[in-house]
Order: sequence, then structure tokens, then C-alpha cells
Amino acid sequence: MEERIAIQDYPAGLLDGMRKTQDYIDHSGLDHVLLELVYMRVSQINSCAYCIDMHYKKGLHYGDTALRLLSVSAWREAPYYTEKEQAALEFAENLTHMAPETRSHDIHLALAQHFSKQEIAVLSLAVAQINSWNRLMRSFGAVAGNFKVTT
Repeated sequence: MEERIAIQDYPAGLLDGMRKTQDYIDHSGLDHVLLELVYMRVSQINSCAYCIDMHYKKGLHYGDTALRLLSVSAWREAPYYTEKEQAALEFAENLTHMAPETRSHDIHLALAQHFSKQEIAVLSLAVAQINSWNRLMRSFGAVAGNFKVTT
């Protein structure tokens, strides 16, 4: 794949709001392992190779395992995701697909067993954010494989 819009070609300020929102999510107190699982799953749904590469590496950095990160697309059949993670992944998939038959009330009831209303609000923003990142990176043609985690 060839990059269509390189970072040096972005208009000044293009991603300022996205970065500020991401910083808010990153410092919200939500578990980074959980967030990376959600980001990985949404990026798989959206076929964003750049984001899959990034969130795989970040997930490992935060202490998750390769097995869990690679098999998150089959989380319903895998025994190594917690009920809390399963609730978050179900929510992320439904919010990403926005299927009309989705019963948001039921999903929120499942989330409420593991998350506060404030945490659900941040998780909602995190899912919306990764969907936006996926769409931007796919449009720009960001090339997968070269992401490096920096601390």
C-alpha cells in the first residue's frame, strides 16, 4: 500500500482536536489494556492495518499477551477475556456497527455491572475516537508495520 497523504502534508492543526481528545481518554483512568483490546477489535472491524499494528504493539507494551490481542476477533469463543472486557467488546462492536436492531439499553445494563456512568461515557468516546482514527488512517493510506511505542 502506498501512503496517499503523508504526515508532513497534513494541514497545520488538522489533528489537534483528535490529539486532545485522545489525551483525555488516555488520562481518564480507564485501564490501558482494556482500551487497547477495544481499539484492536474496532480496528479489525474497520480493516485499518495501520491501527491494528499500532494497537497490537501498544497492547503488548501495556502488558497484554499476543494470544489475547490476536484472537480478540473471536472473543466470544475464547476463555481468557474477563466479563468486564467482554461487556466492553460487545459495546464497542455494537457502537461501531450501529446496527438498528441493537438494544442499547441492554448493552448499557451489561456495562453498568462493571463500569460507572462516567466510565461508560469515556468508553463511548474512546470507541467513537478509534472509529475516527481508523477512517482517517485508511483515507490517508497510513502504512502498517513501522509503528514504534514511545514512552
